[in-house]
Amino acid sequence: MTSKRSRIAAGTIGALTAGVLALSATPASASGNYSGLAYVYGADVFADDWDNEGIVDINNNKQSNATCLWQKILWADGELAASDIDGDFGSTTAAATARWQARFGLTSDGSAGRNTWTEAGNYLRNDLGGSYGIIVSYYSGSSRDISLSRDNDGYYHFTDGTGAGRIAGYNYRTCS
Repeated sequence: MTSKRSRIAAGTIGALTAGVLALSATPASASGNYSGLAYVYGADVFADDWDNEGIVDINNNKQSNATCLWQKILWADGELAASDIDGDFGSTTAAATARWQARFGLTSDGSAGRNTWTEAGNYLRNDLGGSYGIIVSYYSGSSRDISLSRDNDGYYHFTDGTGAGRIAGYNYRTCS
């Protein structure tokens, strides 16, 4: 009797633990991202802001605002046309990513993962402007610069192809 009750209690505790763990894992960490954060994030100095970003590619965060930000970086470096900035990581973005990686001496796998984001982060610059709680920065591309901002929570903001402001999140796509 005690043994049966113990097994039931252990099973219940195991199920509750699994449920709590499932609820506490963000979709970004569940999809293999390095930081586990749901947004492209930074804090303090800009030099290391993107050193632990997640993966955007054909299989990970394929349709997201983080992908849209990555496409803007490719556009700033002349690897992607403005008309291809849509937040959907397809074959055109994969090919542009592979070219970008080759140009910067990285493994050309067409996937923007930790090493690729880290390299892109080397070209972040601070404008020293902005209003309270907003730090204005930009990505210094080889063809053009793109304006960015970082809010009080450390989340990166950018404008999409229509000029609308967006937060660079991994778990949703609102850019066009």
